[in-house]
Amino acid sequence: MAEITAAMVKELRERTGQGMMECKKALVAAGGDIEKAIDDMRASGAIKAAKKSGNIAAEGAIAVRVEGGRGLIIEVNSQTDFLALQDDFKAFVKDSLDEAFEQKLTEAAPLIASRESAREALVAKCGENVNIRRLTAVEGEVVGAYLHGHRIGVLVTLKGGDAELAKDIAMHVAASNPAVLSPADVSEELIAKEKEIFLQLNADKIAGKPENIVENMIKGRINKFLAEASLVEQPFVKDPEVKVGDLAKKAGAQIVSFVRYEVGEGIEKAEVDFAAEVAAQVAASKQ
Repeated sequence: MAEITAAMVKELRERTGQGMMECKKALVAAGGDIEKAIDDMRASGAIKAAKKSGNIAAEGAIAVRVEGGRGLIIEVNSQTDFLALQDDFKAFVKDSLDEAFEQKLTEAAPLIASRESAREALVAKCGENVNIRRLTAVEGEVVGAYLHGHRIGVLVTLKGGDAELAKDIAMHVAASNPAVLSPADVSEELIAKEKEIFLQLNADKIAGKPENIVENMIKGRINKFLAEASLVEQPFVKDPEVKVGDLAKKAGAQIVSFVRYEVGEGIEKAEVDFAAEVAAQVAASKQ
């Protein structure tokens, strides 16, 4: 068998876009024949998967699992919402979630590495890029979860109370999307920014008013902003007469933390110019 050199692995990586270990394995299996290794990788779908890896995946699904005092939430992305509804994708998400939960993982990196072969197989089959994006694990006295379809998921941890209360609060978080748990968690920078925005928007109303009046106006706006941004100060979606923090307190519970995932949040989606795309394909076909 021919010796598998670093230069051979490097060439195969550059020509296929695959990882170093995958290239080395392919070369060993092909007896050092680079062209055969490429053919074998193409036949297995690996190269197709590599080419898809550059495509932006901003759709997908959120999944959650809770058992006892442990909870896990995961986001797996696809390029289209259509794929997120297919059984193969759902199975990949569930298997990834279960593996992460059973292995007690607290970050996505080990899961991404472990599930790479399964991901490549799915990409090769469906023709779309698929990525495990993130996961968060929580532990607490009481853990509750709420999943809104496949696009929004929430975990809530409580001290006291029960799973039903945690689920109700998680449902509220899904609907209201609070920025922080309590007003004390809002950064000084964010408060300063809100003050600046208020002053800009109300310049005409403020002009000529005494300083103490202006300060009271600002204080009122900031207090309203803190209430709107903070979970414990928000009116409960099922009963707007009750604040979420008071709801928990009445049940003898304290909200410790929450995690909210929404599919694709923070991912910059590419704007596709279909006319330009078609023109490029036509030009390429004439070459």
